[in-house]
Amino acid sequence: MGAKYRAGGLDDPEEEADDGAAERRGAEVDTAGHGERLDRWLTGMAPEFSRNHLQSLVERGCVVVDGKPQTKPSQKLRAGQRVDVELVPTEESRAFRAEAMALDFVFEDEYLLVVNKPAGLVVHPAAGNWSGTLMNGLLAHHPAAASLPRAGLVHRLDKDTSGLLVVGKTLEAVTALSRQIAAREVHREYLALTWGRIDTAFNADQPLRRDPVSRVQMAVAPAGLGKPARTDV
Repeated sequence: MGAKYRAGGLDDPEEEADDGAAERRGAEVDTAGHGERLDRWLTGMAPEFSRNHLQSLVERGCVVVDGKPQTKPSQKLRAGQRVDVELVPTEESRAFRAEAMALDFVFEDEYLLVVNKPAGLVVHPAAGNWSGTLMNGLLAHHPAAASLPRAGLVHRLDKDTSGLLVVGKTLEAVTALSRQIAAREVHREYLALTWGRIDTAFNADQPLRRDPVSRVQMAVAPAGLGKPARTDV
């Protein structure tokens, strides 16, 4: 696995490290995984890697099912199949570690928790913030989160935004929360300070995508591109 993965010609935080020792993992698909997509199933085997990175490994033939290399992330699995993958550490996977920190939990049960994120705290490790993030704190508070994609985080807030975040504590909870967010069944409200006076309500309804120049920022996308985004003020 000497090849490097780059997205869009820009340095990718998930690019494999030159000095990273490859780790081979394997497991048998159980009945719960029957019929699941290969890339989605892999997030349970290697939760410290993003789904996009795991998809790239499949496309490069680095994932083997019953002794045969696979190249389609959408390949459906069957119970009893053996899946093996060779993983090389990335900056993101190395950041997937527990770090004790004081966090304000406003609710917690066996399925989920709600944390009050303060301004100034980054949610996910990324370029420039590979440690000291909310995800690192969650891994210390709930060690079982190490087996969950993104430690159970299903949505995010910007670094300088404070507010409540819902976190799944089981794979079932993470899946259910993610589906509700994707179906726009989750309602979120934000309180913002403005300079001047707003006399009439309005909305900002424009698609967003990652900024092609600064990959750590989002920007308004041209018509027909990006993801739908609407804010009512």
